[in-house]
Amino acid sequence: MADGDRRLRALVIEDDPDAANFARLALTRLAGMDVELARDADEAVAALEQRSFDVVVSDIELPGLSGLAILPRLRELAPGIPVVILTAHGVVSYAVEALRRDADEFLVKPVPPADLARRVDEVAREGLARRARARETVLAVGAHPDDIEIGVGATLAAHAAAGDETVILTLSGGAVGGEVDARHEEALAAAGVIGARLVHLDFADTHLDPASGLITAIEEVVADVDPQRVYTHSTHDRHQDHRAVHQAVEVATRTVPGVWCFQSPSATVDFRPNRFIDVEGFVETKLRMLAAYASQSHRDYMAPDLVRATARYWSRFMTAREAEPLETVRAAELIGSPAVLTELSGVHT
Repeated sequence: MADGDRRLRALVIEDDPDAANFARLALTRLAGMDVELARDADEAVAALEQRSFDVVVSDIELPGLSGLAILPRLRELAPGIPVVILTAHGVVSYAVEALRRDADEFLVKPVPPADLARRVDEVAREGLARRARARETVLAVGAHPDDIEIGVGATLAAHAAAGDETVILTLSGGAVGGEVDARHEEALAAAGVIGARLVHLDFADTHLDPASGLITAIEEVVADVDPQRVYTHSTHDRHQDHRAVHQAVEVATRTVPGVWCFQSPSATVDFRPNRFIDVEGFVETKLRMLAAYASQSHRDYMAPDLVRATARYWSRFMTAREAEPLETVRAAELIGSPAVLTELSGVHT
């Protein structure tokens, strides 16, 4: 089993019912995998948007887009997940095109069930090992429930999709903006959308002070999770709690290689980002995180059209269609997950 007792998960893209059932049985019975079937590119994309997989097995000849044509989209939705191209067309040009488009393996039908199960299992485990070596721990620190999701929700979703461990530290219960227990449950639900760990503390809303235990509390979480990247509030913000968290994080994360500040609805015109994260494909995940905050849905900045428009606006500084902006506090050149590499390649100053 992978990751302790977890079964490997495979997505098989195959429009022929018999071929799909053959692959499902081979991978389920001989490799012990959990297998989901998709008949075409649209079903595959829908599955990848909702669930995570350890390997994708795709036929070439599919209705609509071919198995090769959808490879770029698969890579975008599931960065780092290996792809096995399986086809009856044993033509050299297909193999060359598959490798050019970054497929991990090319198998020609008919493939004996044991051989298919063995090779797909090997490719899946090789992918797991690569992602484990590249995996980072990312910590996002916010003053109130929903601050982090508004600022870097899509960025965290991209990290999670790349296999990074994501931790959300929220320092107050948000009592001024709603009922504390309800907001805690909303924060748990939002973190659950991307499988993030939530650390929710109970400092007094609107009275956060770096000198009143805030620094120590953040230091304890940093020591516990050992992050390589931290995202938090900017000092260019009208809200006193946001500024206090920024000051506390600067001290508490002094040993962390990378620290960046996100934009809040209360940010001032002095917020001047110099890094822009490519979050194309992850804004809808961010909206699902924000939708968990039902008690805050009346606020203008939670409106889906504004969230989408904001991501589209910031993309003007890079080549992606959607982006989230960051101010740099500290930036060591880290080599890591695809989400991180996308960020580094998409930096504009």
